[in-house]
This record gives sequence, structure tokens and C-alpha cells, in this order.
Amino acid sequence: MSRLKGKVAIVTGASKGIGAGIAKGLAAEGATVVVNYASSKEGADRVVAEIKGNGGKAVAIQGDVSKAGDVQRVFAETKKAFGQLDVLVNNAGVYQFAALDEITEEQFHRQFNTNVLGLLLATQEAAKHFGSEGGSVINIGSTASSLNPPTTAVYTATKGAVDAVTHVLAKELGPKKIRVNSINPGLVETAGVHAAGFVGSEFQKHFEAQTPLGRIAQPEDIAPIAVFLASADSGWLTGETILASGGLR
Repeated sequence: MSRLKGKVAIVTGASKGIGAGIAKGLAAEGATVVVNYASSKEGADRVVAEIKGNGGKAVAIQGDVSKAGDVQRVFAETKKAFGQLDVLVNNAGVYQFAALDEITEEQFHRQFNTNVLGLLLATQEAAKHFGSEGGSVINIGSTASSLNPPTTAVYTATKGAVDAVTHVLAKELGPKKIRVNSINPGLVETAGVHAAGFVGSEFQKHFEAQTPLGRIAQPEDIAPIAVFLASADSGWLTGETILASGGLR
């Protein structure tokens, strides 16, 4: 498969979980992939090694998307190494659920700085580095923005912002041939979800009971959608929010 042959993609927060799955999926279709990470060098190196082991091309570059200087460096290093940029996947994100009376300033700023500011800073740089043929920006939102589950006020607010930013930037960047779309997954089985205690819990059972396809997702369920949005197959799509939730809505 080579739908993305000759393309260069940056995937933020790609050392594990959904980001790692997307990075591997893009590489399998021929893209050169920058595996961005904030702190987990070991995880990023594992993703890169797996991509290379399967005949793909990838490199890990550290950078905290909530810091403008880091973001600028990631994109500058990408351009220096590969000479171009065609795809940005804004996957880096954090979450912390809390009831209203437990919300703190630190929780608010941590989640908004990564989930919203980070997305804006990365897209700002991508728009400078895409070529004359434009590019594809793929945001990772969440079904939380439509399901509005209790105790997720801050996290859901960040993902509602991702929806809004996706629609705004699709209109703003369209004249530059830059497409902006969002994938909004439901619950996905990742290391973080395991660490949070969701897997095997009543929360998971409740989620699956409401999901028409009857299970939670795997990163491999999300990656092909990102490949589609990165490729010319989706060339007439922008400003779209794709619910990747097994029918849960």
C-alpha cells in the first residue's frame, strides 16, 4: 500500500496509544513519519523501531506542544530532515476527570494548554511549512464533546473547543488548500485507559452496552480513518468531525 508515498507527516503525542497507532498506519501507507513525544523517549523510540522494522521511515522528535518554542523546533527539525511537510495529526492530549467541586486551576490549565493551545500552536506552524499544494490537518477530538459525561467538564470543554477550532480553521485555511478535519473516538483501549482503571470496569461495561458495535475501540480502529483523511481519497473533505465510536452518539 502506498497511498501516502512521498508524504511527510508529524504525529504529536505519538509515543503510545492512538498516536502510536496512527503513526504506524501512516508509515504503512508510505509516509515518512515524525513521532513526536513530550517525555516518553523510550515509547517513541519503540514506535520508530517498529515502523523501521516493517520497512517504513520514521524519526522521534521531542517537544511539548503546549510550548511555542518546542513546537517551532519540532517543525524546523522536520523541515531540515525531510524538506517538506504534508500532514499534521494533532493527537497530543491529556485528561483528568473531576467533579465540579474538585476542579482546580492546575487541572484546567494543564488540559487546555495541551489539548487546545497545543493544537493551535502546532497547526500555526504546519500552515507555515505546508507547500503550495496545501496539506491535511487531522485533529483528535472525542465523543465527550457530544455525550457530555458527568465529571468531565474541563476535558469535555477542551474537546468542544477542538470541534469549534476544526470548523473555524477549515474555513480559514481552505484558500491555502489546507484541509482540517477531526476524528472523535469513543473509549479506546490504550495504556492510559488501562492506567486509569477503565478497562474491565463498570464504566467500560456501561460504554459497551450503549455502543451498537458492542465493544470499545483499539488504536488500529482509528488509524485507517487518519490514513483516509491524510490521503487524496478525502480531498473534498474539510471541516468534518468524524465520530469514530462504533455507533455511540
